[in-house]
Amino acid sequence: MVEFLDVKPVDEARRALLAGWFAQAGRPPRLLCVEDADLSSALGRVLARDVVSPEDVPADRRSTVDGFAVAARDTFGASEALPAMLEVIQDIAMGRMPEKAQGPGQASRIPTGGVLPGGADTCVMVEHAELLDDGTVLVERPSSPGENVVQRGEDVARGETVLGAGRVLSPFDIGALASIGVSSVPVVARPRVAVISTGDEIVPPGTAPCPSQVRDINNYSLSASVRRLGAEPVALGIAEDTYPALRLLVEKGLEQADMVAVSGGSSVGARDVAVKVFSDLGPPGVLVHGVAVKPGKPVILGVCRGKPVFGLPGHPVSALTAFDLFVRYALNVMVASAVRKAPADPALVAALSSSQETWVDARLSRSVSSAPGREDHVRVRLVRKAGELVADPVLGKSSLISIMVDSDGEMVVPSESEGLIEGTRVQVRILRG
Repeated sequence: MVEFLDVKPVDEARRALLAGWFAQAGRPPRLLCVEDADLSSALGRVLARDVVSPEDVPADRRSTVDGFAVAARDTFGASEALPAMLEVIQDIAMGRMPEKAQGPGQASRIPTGGVLPGGADTCVMVEHAELLDDGTVLVERPSSPGENVVQRGEDVARGETVLGAGRVLSPFDIGALASIGVSSVPVVARPRVAVISTGDEIVPPGTAPCPSQVRDINNYSLSASVRRLGAEPVALGIAEDTYPALRLLVEKGLEQADMVAVSGGSSVGARDVAVKVFSDLGPPGVLVHGVAVKPGKPVILGVCRGKPVFGLPGHPVSALTAFDLFVRYALNVMVASAVRKAPADPALVAALSSSQETWVDARLSRSVSSAPGREDHVRVRLVRKAGELVADPVLGKSSLISIMVDSDGEMVVPSESEGLIEGTRVQVRILRG
């Protein structure tokens, strides 16, 4: 039985989640399916299988300069004082193959990207040649074989793996796929995350709250966080602080999504029912209740009906911190498992996480205290002073929306530390953009 709020380190909590999730009923978790995505809609999707080029790119030798295609041997010894005189036999047009091959002492006028004719093995830049008339060119410097030429298959060779499985597709990747004639690619289906807010005091944003009420922030910020990670949120609204109301929405989430995230109701209190709902919907139910992290300590991690479930704190900053540490991690595990068709590869999980993050180095503007044994996530504002980046902590209670709005990034005070002193170099994970 899990002892409530028996706090665990972040890594231990993740391991407990994986152990309960992957061992559920003696089976690995059900894998996400693989689907084909058109290149026009593949940006940001995770490649499910290796992509192998069916052809050479480029398919022919091409010039990288405007000038003349020649045989290198015809230019050996050429100089401005004693240029090589060559016969111009054709103009090679873009998008067309050369009309004929060249013989000794011959040249072809060629644009950048033009296909070299047979008999030519180098290209002379127009700046190093002088056209006497339409039929004669003087080459004023020697050129070596292959100079200013892209060889067939030099960019991509037929049979070469262009992109490996597990890659998050970037605009450059999309271009590479187009270059080899691929119009659609196998990608991992987008995971679905059910998002639920709890609390009798929570009302929708369009409602004017009474003095004792607050508007629902977490449903929207968490759904946006899910979407930002390339997953699909299933917003199920607000549950009252009662067991039947929350259980109804959690069951709906388990039916409609791959995992469920509930914000609010994770602390130990008379009206906090998430623990009981998760326990009753197991096995194994609740695996972890409480993590040694600030903000976000009262997080719940569990597995119900073979799917991960999360009880996130109700305060917005705490909810987003816990989401980032555990829901994002679980999403990457789920995607990695689909790519490998097996329990998650830690290296791929780490690579997926890295693709979602941007880090910068900064100097801490003031000292920050911390309790040993607890990992502190501190929001910071980034400013540039005296030519260097400075991280200025944005301190305040985890319920304050302004902390989120005013922050550019987040730094972590390690659990073994009692704090960081002013001037310390810190790594800041960018949260904007």
